[in-house]
Order: sequence, then structure tokens, then C-alpha cells
Amino acid sequence: MYRNKTLWLSIIAALVIFALWVDLSKTLYVPSPFSDKPLVNRNVEVKLGLDLRGGLQTLLEADVPADRVVKAEDMTNAKNILENRANGLGVSEVVMQVAGDRRIVAEFPGATNSDEVVASLKKTASLEFVDMGNTPVPEGTIIQTDFGASEPTSVSPDSETPPDANAIVYHTVMTGADLDSATVGQDNSGQYVINFTLTQKGSTIFGDYTSKNVGKYLAITLDKQVISAPVINQPILGGQGSISGSFTLESANALAVQLRSGALPIPIKIVESRTVGPTLGEESVRKSVQAGVLGLIVVILFMTLYYRMPGALAALALIVYSLLSLMLFKLIPVVLTLPGIAGFILSIGMAVDANVLIFERLKEELRAGKNLRQSIDIAWSRAWPSIRDSNSSTLITCLILFIFGNTFGASMVKGFSVTLALGVLVSLFTAILVTRTFLHTALDNLKFSEHPSWFGL
Repeated sequence: MYRNKTLWLSIIAALVIFALWVDLSKTLYVPSPFSDKPLVNRNVEVKLGLDLRGGLQTLLEADVPADRVVKAEDMTNAKNILENRANGLGVSEVVMQVAGDRRIVAEFPGATNSDEVVASLKKTASLEFVDMGNTPVPEGTIIQTDFGASEPTSVSPDSETPPDANAIVYHTVMTGADLDSATVGQDNSGQYVINFTLTQKGSTIFGDYTSKNVGKYLAITLDKQVISAPVINQPILGGQGSISGSFTLESANALAVQLRSGALPIPIKIVESRTVGPTLGEESVRKSVQAGVLGLIVVILFMTLYYRMPGALAALALIVYSLLSLMLFKLIPVVLTLPGIAGFILSIGMAVDANVLIFERLKEELRAGKNLRQSIDIAWSRAWPSIRDSNSSTLITCLILFIFGNTFGASMVKGFSVTLALGVLVSLFTAILVTRTFLHTALDNLKFSEHPSWFGL
């Protein structure tokens, strides 16, 4: 496997160059030679969690009687819908986890207004297309519709008298359930609108209705409130349309997100909300980076002084390990929390542990009179079972911690388990490939008998 050392060194060098590019960049941009659209255009800034960046932590709970059993499926669906809405609203690195059987822990790094964010997430976004006949009601009016009513009563389409919106039950032609997609756009006058596409069923319903009611009013309501009441100028047969109203970019985007996500399966209320200041986070990052750098320097000094040349090569491999780990954190991406950084620093010790096992075996083989090439291969093969078992047990522990954190909404525990697990996997890669390749490259042609002090013997 290691006869072609040049190939493996080339692979490692390519990985290191790519890792340096990712680690030192905020955006990966690769232009396309064939079009204006780039091949790669991705933000790779380090994602900081709530405890490091500051923001909001909110505890949400199912707003139902205490004796009512809440289905786990409903809580999971509610969490997914809330998460989709938050991401669509531009709140970055949102973390939401179901905690217990009726609560959701939500973290919004960088957010400042808890009421505004959570209020947007809680909206039911019940969209209806309502037959208004010849006389629409003003925008903003709350009306009654026959959607869900036990005894529906429709307004006469031919009525010439302005109806009392509070006394009439209007007919719902179609609901938001027949929407396939909703995006923000602008009309010819520059006003923001919601462009929507209907499902096949919705297209049929909408096409039939608009064909038979040209010149009539079709109101669009959100949670029973009229947001637009356009005239049907012509049949709409393509399954596409737009919702106009007094929208700003923010309100149009919020509505589009709600329509895409759908309504919550259960009502949600805010139990508790707290703000985490960014000052503490900045100080924590600074001290964590200092601790990590200091720990890395101490480990490199120890390995070099105790194991001499192999230790220096292992120190070089440890730097490769650090570069690759940071690259993965940025590419996946991993939302770094303070416990997550602790997990990464701990994984540095796991990476060194593998090298210690290999080098102690290497010393034993050299004392037994074997040459360097044989000693390296034998040392690695005999140390591998211990390396495999110790790292496997750590990965199993990480899995248990991840499941625990995911079940009980402990995002800090999850962050620790994820970064530690990634660090262990990268350390295995560096032990199996990087350190061993470096050892063979530097020592295969060296005569141990001439330089025993280079190996701490």
C-alpha cells in the first residue's frame, strides 16, 4: 500500500491545499467557463451557536389541555414547520429540538426580537380563495367563510347590495392546501406580490371557477382576513397566479414562507424566552481559541521532545488533522458551540493517543533489532487493534450523547458529540494514512543504527 509514497503524498498535499483554501475563506467561488452561473458559490463562514454569537433561546409548548395526549408525530411535524419558517425568514443557524412529549427548544443565533420572530412562526397561514360575487369587502376585513362550517351559506354572486361581512358566510372556492409553491416577486408597477403555482387538482378547480366567473371578485384571505380582492379579468388556466396587496419585501417573504410551510398541526405557545448577549460569546471564543492553540503547542512540544523525529512527523500530521477538521466544520456546516469547541480540543488528545501507541510499538521493534521499514509496518499493525477499539468506544459514546441531546433538546450536548465524533474520524484518517505515509517517506532509507538518538533511544 505504501510502496508508492509519492501518490499518497500528492493526495495529502492536495487535501491540505484545499483545506487551507476553505479554512482561510469566507466564500467559496468557482466560476463556470460555460455560463454566467458559477460552478460553486457558497458561504463557508464559521457558524457560531447561541452561546458564542448571542441571540434568543425560546421554549415553546403545545397549547392544549394538560390531560390531552400530544402525538410525537405532531410535535415532530410542528418542529419541522417552525424550522422551515425560521430559515425562510432569514434567521440563520436555527436550532430546534423536541424536548419531552410536548415542548420544543428553539435557538435563534443573532436574533434580537423574540416576539417578532416567534409571532411570525406561530401564524397558522390558513389561505382561502373566496367567492365575493359582484361586491367585494375592503382589504383588512375579517369575514366568515363556509370552509369547515357545518351549514354553509354562500353570498349571492349577483347581489348588488354591499354585504355585511360579519353576517354573511362566503363560499370558499379553494384553500392553500392546493398550493404547490409560493415565491416573492414584483409586478409591473414594482409592487411586491406572491407568485404561486397550484397542484394539478388546484389548477382544475381554479381554471373551472375563473372560466365561469369572469368579471366577478375573488377574495384572497389569510386567517379569514381579506388581503386582496382582485377582479377575474380572464380565465386562469395555467395553474399559476399571484397574490397582490400592500406588501413590503419582509411581509411578502413572511407570507410566502408561511404558505410554503403550511399550518401547524397543533397550536404552540411561548413558555419562556431569554436573550443571550454576544459579549460573553466573544470572550468565550477568544479564550477557547487560546486554550486550543496552547494545547496544540504543548502536545507538539511533548511529541517532538519525547519521540524525536517520529514525534516531529506526528506533530506535522497533527497540523494536517487540525486543518482538515476545521474544513469539515465549515463545509458540513457544524454550528459551533462552546461545548462543541471543547469536543474538538478533546479530539486533539484522541489524535495524539493513536500516535503514542504506534511510536511505543515502534520503539519495541527497533530494540528487537528490526530495520525501520519493518518496524513501522509491524508497529502500526500491532497498535491498530487498540486504536480501533478505543476510537470505536468513543464514537459509540458520541452516538449516545447525540441521541440524548436530540431527545431532550440539549443542543449543547449534541454540539459536543458532533465535533468530538468528527475529530475522532479525522484522527483515524491521519493515523492510518498521514502519519504512516510521513514515517515511510522520511525514515525508510534511514539507518537506525547510525541515529538511535533520533528515536529517543
